[in-house]
Amino acid sequence: MAALVEHVEVTHTLTDPPKVNQNDDEDEDGGEPPGPKIRDTPEDIRLEAIANTVALHPSRDILVCGDVDGDVYAYSYSCTEGENRELWSSGHHMKSCRQVRFSADGHKIYSISRDKAVHLLDAERGKLVTRIRGAHEAPINSLLLVDENILATGDDGGTLKVWDMRKGMAIMDLKHHEDYISDITVDQAKRILLTASGDGTMGVFNIKRRRFELLSEYQSGDLTSVALMKRGKKVICGSSEGTIYIFNWNGFGATSDRFALKAESVECIIPVTESILCTASMDGYIRAVNLLPNRVIGCIGQHVGEPIEELAKSWDSRFLASTAHDQLIKFWDISSLPNTTVSEYRKRKKKDGRMKSLTKKAHGENDFFSGLVEETEKTDGEQEEMEEEDDSDSDSGSD
Repeated sequence: MAALVEHVEVTHTLTDPPKVNQNDDEDEDGGEPPGPKIRDTPEDIRLEAIANTVALHPSRDILVCGDVDGDVYAYSYSCTEGENRELWSSGHHMKSCRQVRFSADGHKIYSISRDKAVHLLDAERGKLVTRIRGAHEAPINSLLLVDENILATGDDGGTLKVWDMRKGMAIMDLKHHEDYISDITVDQAKRILLTASGDGTMGVFNIKRRRFELLSEYQSGDLTSVALMKRGKKVICGSSEGTIYIFNWNGFGATSDRFALKAESVECIIPVTESILCTASMDGYIRAVNLLPNRVIGCIGQHVGEPIEELAKSWDSRFLASTAHDQLIKFWDISSLPNTTVSEYRKRKKKDGRMKSLTKKAHGENDFFSGLVEETEKTDGEQEEMEEEDDSDSDSGSD
């Protein structure tokens, strides 16, 4: 069935008056300061339902999230206590909203849903501008904005579509995966699309030539996420078994390395630098990981006992936002993360063998991380010193 593109004029939903979101944790001192309190990070945002997805504006302190009820919300966030505010809400999806993304200029928001529709919203007011009904035959699971006119979507059945929004139609419609497409990324030249799939493979698609290139070898678990690092020389895939798979660019058929975290899964990957990434897991932990040499640097934070759905990085790279099944959006200060060195972490490991806390909030009130053991495993039985030397040699000049 062909997708139906509609340009619509639908009244947006505004909160009146704007709500001030309350922080979960009250100040320990119990007293109200004489002026606005400035925090290290914005307060938690409490939602009415579990959010599957969160995206941060490319140039302003604004975020959008989509929840299991199909609603999309926009919030402004601030380190000034009490200043987080809901800006608008949109309830145009009929089923769970699975991903939201800002356009590069921040003026548009795209959303996808289990209802098989793609929506384009005005970011300023939340008004529905365009709806593509029946964009896929199966529920849509992943979304990538390639540029201001081109977007890619992947569904639960393994179909990838690439859309030209100027024409309102799909210019690529290919099914080469046997299971859901969990994540999509693109190279800097906007030429090669890479897909991660629940069938355990990474797919390679050529946008310019509008054709399928190849599938990687099968991995032992679902591939849940995909990202480019080391200035595009390395492709990183997270998996449901808690392993990070590493591919060389133009060596997509087989992995060049793998890195096992003792985590339930690696649901989401967010690169922070060319060598450091943050991972979110079903176990509720956000880990900072160095790539080549492969090391867990430490813990950014946690949603205690609650699976994390997605991570997003702020426009100034100061904050990481996370959403989980506790119906909270939490903020973490990652401004010092690029200055963290692997050698410093290795010293800590030799001393007490425990995870390092990388933010003030990582431990929580009950010092939850104090007993969390460092969680790396060696690759293929190699000694750490040899592994670090080999990794550095194989990726020289990419830092």
